[in-house]
Amino acid sequence: MTAPIVGIDLGTTNSAVALLQDGDPVLLPNAVGRELTPSVVSVGDDGRILVGDAALARMTTAPNRTAAAFKRDMGTERTARLGDRELGAPQLSALVLAALKADAEAYLGQPVTEAVVTVPAYFDDLQRQATRAAGEIAGLKVERIINEPTAAALAYGLHARERELRAVVLDLGGGTFDVTVLEIVEGVIEIQSSAGDSRLGGEDFVDVLADRVATRVTREHRVDPRLHPAAMARLRAACERCKRELTEAPSARVVAPGLELGEAGAVDLDLEVTRDDAEGWWGDLLERMGRPVRRALMDAELTADGIDEVLLVGGATRMPCVVRLAAQVFGKMPLRSLPPDEAVAMGAAIQAALKQGDAAVDDLVVTDVAPFTMGIEVASKVGERYVPGVFSPLIERGTVIPCSRVERFSTVSDGQSVINVEVYQGEHAQVRFNRKLGEYNVGGIPPGPAGDQHLDIRFTYDLNGILQVETTVVGTGQTREMIIEQMPGRLTKTQIAAAKKQMERLKIHPRDLLPNAVALERAEALHVELRGDARQALARAIAGFRAALDGQEPVVIDRAREELNAAVAWFGKGS
Repeated sequence: MTAPIVGIDLGTTNSAVALLQDGDPVLLPNAVGRELTPSVVSVGDDGRILVGDAALARMTTAPNRTAAAFKRDMGTERTARLGDRELGAPQLSALVLAALKADAEAYLGQPVTEAVVTVPAYFDDLQRQATRAAGEIAGLKVERIINEPTAAALAYGLHARERELRAVVLDLGGGTFDVTVLEIVEGVIEIQSSAGDSRLGGEDFVDVLADRVATRVTREHRVDPRLHPAAMARLRAACERCKRELTEAPSARVVAPGLELGEAGAVDLDLEVTRDDAEGWWGDLLERMGRPVRRALMDAELTADGIDEVLLVGGATRMPCVVRLAAQVFGKMPLRSLPPDEAVAMGAAIQAALKQGDAAVDDLVVTDVAPFTMGIEVASKVGERYVPGVFSPLIERGTVIPCSRVERFSTVSDGQSVINVEVYQGEHAQVRFNRKLGEYNVGGIPPGPAGDQHLDIRFTYDLNGILQVETTVVGTGQTREMIIEQMPGRLTKTQIAAAKKQMERLKIHPRDLLPNAVALERAEALHVELRGDARQALARAIAGFRAALDGQEPVVIDRAREELNAAVAWFGKGS
């Protein structure tokens, strides 16, 4: 039997793995039976690595040993310290990918070695390379990297193949916002434009709410909870619950009893927040959402009334203010015909099926575009002198990919034998306002007067959104490809190999024991929030479960776990 290629949504808040089965994308369950796995990693007290629900529960009980939202740091040198371990975003992402790989293998009963992985449309070359490296560290060959809104468009287009329409996908996840304009004609899904903000998502809405609450606590108690990591972790978790409740109700409460604030002692936090208040605080974030929408429409040469349907994707699009914004901009109520949290993984599964040649999708075609402009720094001649720092685009945003473009450039000084090629991404005329992707030197240029020696620089942008740069010295025919291994955030082959070895040495919590770990960590996290009789009752249930674990009798452990989960569900209703 052919080994399957799975589709993976590697999200900021949650991740998922999916597969096309009988013509429909299906999300595969994890070790605790859930289809969404929190993108959270923690180091347990015994030194073992926890991923997913168990790690999420430790965000409030062990914030200094837990990492989340690390997807935002892909392509950078930022690291997270978890106890005595220091891990970068690719390594942390690899742990999540490895967990999803194990879940898929347990469900399918066979090894999984290949995957299609999604990324935000606005991820640049460094971030995409970091994603590919994370897959390699996890033991996965990343067959294709696909933009998240393109994946959502695939999932949407799977059952709309017979229709002809123009739609826009608004994808607001935990950490990123993407806008994609597309057209569906006879099974061909043509992406016409993409825009976005790689640092705008549901997490930012929680951060604003938490910051407002922290400011109020500081004013009332003269102690800033932001200076106390454990207290701030609990406060933020309470704000996350509040944000979710505001999706369904006009008001909600931020509750965190016994919030430890150092010398100020414990504070019982219980504040009411109305939806109107929260939406007022979120005004700047909502305004930021409007900018990529306008840019995507402009690039597609459309106005809002030229859009037939608006599709909402990503868990954060459940917020009423986001739905209202979409309705106001496009003059029609948006659709949520696909599960917002699952649409991207579903699309990744369809792309994986296309890659594998599945007959169920052989009539489906998707084209994509470059979401941003890429070029190099040049010196522009003004009068008798050259002014450096000018951005010269080679591939404009909106260009259909894959694509390849070549431009000819000349030397700027007499006898020049070396040229430094600096590659940038962005839309500004000056490179200092754009994002630098890398640089390298090309030597061997024959000496001669300024302007007499020429170089052809070619940019090739593939379907994975990976950029290749090639420079040819016209006078000699010498060609050199860009090999950038020292850029911040880019892992070399040696570093990837070392990370794979480190992964093998890590004591990762066994998958078959995860239900026990999740039950215990959730109970411990809730115990922190409770008071009085409820807290004592939960403590007894936790003690009973720990005793069962010590006894190592599977039947007794299963029964005790069910009792503990029931207690968490009961006491958690009012927390």
